[in-house]
Amino acid sequence: MKDSNSIGGKVCSIALCTATSMALAYSAQAQVQIAQSATMPVRIQAAMGMSGCNNASGPQITLSGAITMGGMTAEMIFRNNQIGTHTLVIENTVDAVAVPANQKIVIPKQPVLGGVGGNPWIWCQIMDDTDTALSERVFLGRCVQGPFQIDAGVQAEVTVAVAFTAQDCANNPGPYIYMDGAMIFTHGLKARFTFANADNPVGGPHEAVRTTDVTLVASGSSFQFPKQPVLGGVGGNPWISVQFLQGDGTAIGSEDLLGRCVQLSK
Repeated sequence: MKDSNSIGGKVCSIALCTATSMALAYSAQAQVQIAQSATMPVRIQAAMGMSGCNNASGPQITLSGAITMGGMTAEMIFRNNQIGTHTLVIENTVDAVAVPANQKIVIPKQPVLGGVGGNPWIWCQIMDDTDTALSERVFLGRCVQGPFQIDAGVQAEVTVAVAFTAQDCANNPGPYIYMDGAMIFTHGLKARFTFANADNPVGGPHEAVRTTDVTLVASGSSFQFPKQPVLGGVGGNPWISVQFLQGDGTAIGSEDLLGRCVQLSK
């Protein structure tokens, strides 16, 4: 039974495009393709430089920084028989790094125009590109109190699209498995800045309020997995499965059976 990480319609369409491109690259060799959705913990760290706080049109803000990813591993599982048979099952697992922990994506340096003059109060909130809030709205301070530092941990929706192929299925101590794929951001991430030229702690209306969104990572942005062979460790044309794991070892979805080695190598 699949958990909440099962594939949805929009996710599948993104994964299908990636899997199709991989299929063309491996047209002369059999392969098994897998697409799975997940949430990946990411940490957004950015610096805000401030100028022109008293400009009538609002201050000029420069945002730059990086997004640090939580990491992802593909646990390759090799068995000489399927679980549930009466024959002794010999199992071996080998981990292949898909997304290195603490891998960084640079946030392009970009200007932000506040839109409210008079040394405004400034808040920041991390959103996805469907305007779903991923973090609390945080008060940074008045413009002249800058520069400010943003540090937020959020969960990003991603899709894993991978093609697997095999060689030397009769090899001892086991076959070589090749993994080629990518992690795709299903939804983009953005920082929403709110500027107000008066602060009312009792919840009344501000004299002027403006919001500005800054893209941190665009929807569809991808991270290519490093190509690497995995040595199976179980000879005799083993059954092969894969289980994707978060950087902290938490399982993503359920184990996927790829098939017997020869099915990936014909």
